[in-house]
Amino acid sequence: MALTNEATDFVKPATIDELRNLTVSINRENANISLGNKALDVLAKLVETPEQTAVRTISELASGLGVNASTLTRLSQKLGFAGFSDFQRVFRQAFSADDRHFYSQQAGRLLSTKEDSEEELHIFERLGRETKNNIDGFLTQLQPNALLEAADLLANASRIRVHGVRQFHAFASFLTYGLGMLRSDVSLLDAPRLGVAEAMAQLEKGDVIVVASCAPYTRSVANVAEIAAKLGLIVIAVTDTRASPLVGPSRHAFFVPHASSFFSNSMGAYIVFCEGLLNLVARQMGDRAMTSLASREALLSSMKVEM
Repeated sequence: MALTNEATDFVKPATIDELRNLTVSINRENANISLGNKALDVLAKLVETPEQTAVRTISELASGLGVNASTLTRLSQKLGFAGFSDFQRVFRQAFSADDRHFYSQQAGRLLSTKEDSEEELHIFERLGRETKNNIDGFLTQLQPNALLEAADLLANASRIRVHGVRQFHAFASFLTYGLGMLRSDVSLLDAPRLGVAEAMAQLEKGDVIVVASCAPYTRSVANVAEIAAKLGLIVIAVTDTRASPLVGPSRHAFFVPHASSFFSNSMGAYIVFCEGLLNLVARQMGDRAMTSLASREALLSSMKVEM
């Protein structure tokens, strides 16, 4: 990797949002510069934890990321900055302009450990605080235009398929269920039990596939995203970082943190994001959504089944 930025038409990012957008563009190979996988992963983590990037020293950040401080210096220079201090200034200036936001975010990340006899309750309290932090993390990264465009696709595409495995099978099922309440021709990608390849072969250009995964990524889900994009299908990715392999093939990608004391990846914030996205789709559909929900209620009532 070159130590300096050699692209003559490359403009140095001036804001955190510009750095985030650049990270996605690099992953999609649409930027005027390129980064190796390790450097891209480091950049993604820096822009997804901007408060820490703003206040920690280069040594502290490097230690937390498992790299040498020189790696951060080279990355900064590759992005057009004089050095890491110049790069870090983007983050510090952002929070100087909104101290209240900065300190509320910082406070939300301080997890206190209570030491008394109610240890069982504290497990739930801690997970609740951690989930709130993850929700705060994705809220600060949401882009209204991308949300509206994704909601429009989910409201109006001819066919929608949702794909996730392991823990994300639950997420995929929840999203499929919610969309199915609002519109027709929505299912899990392999719902017919024909296999993923056969199910994708039945889709047409312009249909939508939603893929979901986070680190450690499931290779098969990334493969589905890549093949879908090559077939002309529209890919919407729900994942954790801008270095995720789901980002490259996607038209829209949404980033949801999952750090917690749960023994596996925490899904709480992903479900909250899913509920918000479903509300946007319902609003986008308007009367069509109301009609679909009313028809569903009437059918369930006639079957004497409670929702």
